[in-house]
Amino acid sequence: MITVTIVEDNKIIREGLAALINGTDGFSCIGSYVNCESAFEVNKTFSSDVILMDIGLPGMSGIEGVKKIIGKNSGANILMLTVYDDNTQIFDALCAGACGYLVKKTPPTQLLEAIREAASGGSPMSSNIARKVVAAFQQVKPHLANTKSNLSDREKEVLSGLSKGKSYQEIADTLFISVDTVRHHIRNVYSKLQVHSQSEAVAKAIRKGLI
Repeated sequence: MITVTIVEDNKIIREGLAALINGTDGFSCIGSYVNCESAFEVNKTFSSDVILMDIGLPGMSGIEGVKKIIGKNSGANILMLTVYDDNTQIFDALCAGACGYLVKKTPPTQLLEAIREAASGGSPMSSNIARKVVAAFQQVKPHLANTKSNLSDREKEVLSGLSKGKSYQEIADTLFISVDTVRHHIRNVYSKLQVHSQSEAVAKAIRKGLI
């Protein structure tokens, strides 16, 4: 059972998401909140398998909310679900620690698949968002191609897999190593890049031209 918490200020959207999740086998909405402040009053928010987070919230913004959640649970899977699709919001959310980024017009079946992917360690993104990330990567990398890094070749391969939205198991299968070895390399990447989440590691690596 994949447990999901929703943080969304639009009542119709919030209730619709909860109904979709609770009406689908294998999913359970364990909380839905109008803002971050109310969500953070409930401890189970921080241990949900996936947290669906809007950006434009009353009070604390969704991006600030992501930072707070990651501060309490660095392994949290936070999936942004928002109307914003500009580069600044996308990269701010990913750098804060969100594992994926979807626009609200995402069809229900794709949203459920994205939640499932996030819960299994992937980094789902709407196709137009993924294109923006790739475009930013293509623009940044030539300028930083000579940036030095103490990441090993294997750590870069694992990081490259994460940047493509692959799960730990998929990376392990591709590199012919165990999932535990993948986790070991990711811990090393976090330490060397001084980050606390997959998305933050990928965003920082892209900015530095490491992958």
